[in-house]
Parts: sequence; structure tokens; C-alpha cells
Amino acid sequence: MNIILKTERLIIRPISENDIENVFELQSLEQTSEFNTSKSPSNINETKINVDKWIDENNKENIKHFTFAIKLIENEKFIGLIGINLGKEHYKNAEVWFQFDYKFWNKGYATESLRTIIEFGFEDLKLHRIEAGCAVENIGSYSVLEKVGMLREAHTRKLLPLKSGWSDNYGYAILETDLRK
Repeated sequence: MNIILKTERLIIRPISENDIENVFELQSLEQTSEFNTSKSPSNINETKINVDKWIDENNKENIKHFTFAIKLIENEKFIGLIGINLGKEHYKNAEVWFQFDYKFWNKGYATESLRTIIEFGFEDLKLHRIEAGCAVENIGSYSVLEKVGMLREAHTRKLLPLKSGWSDNYGYAILETDLRK
């Protein structure tokens, strides 16, 4: 996959082998892993296995799971990950997810990235509906979802297996016909 998305401040490009160390560091951060449903990697080899899976998926002819690295344009600094996973083709839907290094929270990067991925989903992938979910305690994530125009549609009890125990989940969605912010 050679899709490169750019915003005013960010380059959103397919994950690569060069990102393994950065992804390991990101997913090892306590702040990042707090609301992550996957366990933190215990070593860099676990991260390499995951990144290799993402690369393989990105290189398929019929991609179902797009995984991107996010870098700052100004200094090429890796700041996070974002992905869009397609659902059943007939439904024309997908789920988005993102993870950012906490040092880059509250700067608008997640909102900027998500807005770009949503546009990619509707414009390039011709989707009808894009969904996302997050732990009810994850104020940062659901604030981002709401800033891009996603609507909270669900509150699901004890869905997410977090390090702290089972968490309720907020379900969000945006339709191609909804006003995007």
C-alpha cells in the first residue's frame, strides 16, 4: 500500500519495519496502555510480530485492515498509530482506532488524524458508516470522536478487558451523510 495522507502538520503513512522500535515504545507507555485492550508488549519481538502482520495486511490486494504511522511533518517525529478496519463489504462500514504518545496529547493531532482517516474512509473507500469505541473513562478519546462529528450511539456494559478490569464501552459512529467537523 502506498497511500500517504497529509494534513497541515502530519504525515499519515503505512506502517513499516522502521516503526517497530517506535511502536514498542508507544505501546509500552503506561499512559497509552491504560485503555488499550491488547496487553503491552513484553519485548520488542512481540511488537515486531504485530507490525509484520500489519505490514502484510497493508500489502494485500484487497486490504481489510489499514494501519498507519503518524509523524510530525516538521521533524519526522513518530507520535502515534491510527487504523481503519473494514467490516463486511455489503455493509460498507469500518471501525477506526488510534493510539498516541501521551507527550502529544491535547495538541489536536488525534483529531487531525481521525478527521483525515474518516475522509479517506468516505471518499476513497466509499464507506457508508464508520464506527469507534472507547472505555467510558477515556475522556480524551471520546472527546476526539465527538470533535470530528461522531455521535455516541451506545453504552455497552463490561465489554473491554483492560489492565484495571472490565470496562464499559461507549460506541460512536458517523455516516457519510452526517455533517463532518
